[in-house]
Amino acid sequence: MCVPCFFTISTSEVGIVETWGKYSRSVQPGLGFVMCPMESLVGRLSFRVQQLDVRVETKTLDNVFLTAVVSVQYQVLRENILEAFYALTNPAQQITAHVYDVMRSQLPTLELDAVFEAKDDLAAAVKEALSQTMEKYGYQILNALITDLDPDQRVKNAMNEINSSKRLKYAVAERAEGDKILQVKSAEAEAEAKYLSGVGVAKQRKAIVDGLRSSIVDFHDNIDGTSTKEVMDLLLLTQYFDMVQGVGTAPHCRTTFVPTSRNMGDDMRNSLLQANAATKTGRYDDRVMSA
Repeated sequence: MCVPCFFTISTSEVGIVETWGKYSRSVQPGLGFVMCPMESLVGRLSFRVQQLDVRVETKTLDNVFLTAVVSVQYQVLRENILEAFYALTNPAQQITAHVYDVMRSQLPTLELDAVFEAKDDLAAAVKEALSQTMEKYGYQILNALITDLDPDQRVKNAMNEINSSKRLKYAVAERAEGDKILQVKSAEAEAEAKYLSGVGVAKQRKAIVDGLRSSIVDFHDNIDGTSTKEVMDLLLLTQYFDMVQGVGTAPHCRTTFVPTSRNMGDDMRNSLLQANAATKTGRYDDRVMSA
């Protein structure tokens, strides 16, 4: 005697019903029943997108071992329900085997740095290999993603050290270039300052010479009976007294000796010439002494 047995199928699922162990029909979402014990609900298939994460450990061309995580997104094809349910005992195991095969054939041909750059190519190779195989079993491969590439910790530390050393090298070079620019600019500024200072001194001396020449000529022309030598002695004497006044009012000056002699004019002139020669040689003193 057959008794109806009721069950429910959720949305985005399909139920597989067998009669005496042979496929009979598929049941759509909603309430369904089978005639027990002749019929039985042997399984359900979900049409939702599923994801399988596969961890693959392999080595690269430069003999660096790393662990790659490949995320495969797949879905059951509605038109191939029988193949999806009956063809494979464990679809996840089948997908894992193909991922291992592709990754362990592709990664050993690449160096470690190239592996990180070729993630998209590796993912495309995995998807292509799985699509060719799994579609005939009723599964559609939607996407394959390389979600992680994890070398050994010592390798990562070494890579960080290499990168740090390169950046430190660039930093030292940039710092040296900056110091060079500062020194060059400082030298250029110093040279420009000295040039301008020399120009100023030259103009100052020219102005002094022009002024002295004009004063001597005017004095000689306006006062009869004077010679050029006498005019020069008078100017030197005036400058001497100006100098004595300036030295006497200096903060660190304590004593000033003023020369006196019978031949005041010639001695004063000779003394001033000697003082001028001493000044040019850099011999300064806050005491002015003349014999």
